[in-house]
Amino acid sequence: MSDYRFCPHCANALIERADATEDGGRLRRACPDQECGYVHWNNPVPVVAAIVEYEGKILLARNAAWAEGVFALITGFLEQGETPEAGIAREVLEETSLHVRETELVGVYEFIRKNELIIAYHVKAEGSVALSPELLEYRLVEPAKLRPWRSGTGQALGDWMRAKGLPFEFVERAGQ
Repeated sequence: MSDYRFCPHCANALIERADATEDGGRLRRACPDQECGYVHWNNPVPVVAAIVEYEGKILLARNAAWAEGVFALITGFLEQGETPEAGIAREVLEETSLHVRETELVGVYEFIRKNELIIAYHVKAEGSVALSPELLEYRLVEPAKLRPWRSGTGQALGDWMRAKGLPFEFVERAGQ
């Protein structure tokens, strides 16, 4: 359940309620004031992810908040009015300074633990890598040497490798 405790419209303390007719019995936090009517739906957040192909290799990056040795795909949240394709091109540019020249959808993946819906792409990018302060380092990995992880964007990487005919085994976490 979300951590919303108060109504963002009228500041009443939210209550949990189930509406079997409209919500199939799901518990939702809602404002007790019937005139306000606010319901916190807590829907998944759309996230874009990129398997960035750069100079024939795949770029993996380490976020500043992650442990040493943990590398993953470039990801980010969509912004209002932005298509997923435009969002991933923006994220790749912001985080690596690379320009996306080709974009191909890999798939859509659930990431229930973080309440996200991941829209994953394979992108071909060009330019010179310069990381944003959000990222500490990057690796360029031969596609055949990639080791996809079992959760989140790792599923997209595995599907991409499978489509390319590359053998792989899943590892427990990113960067292993």
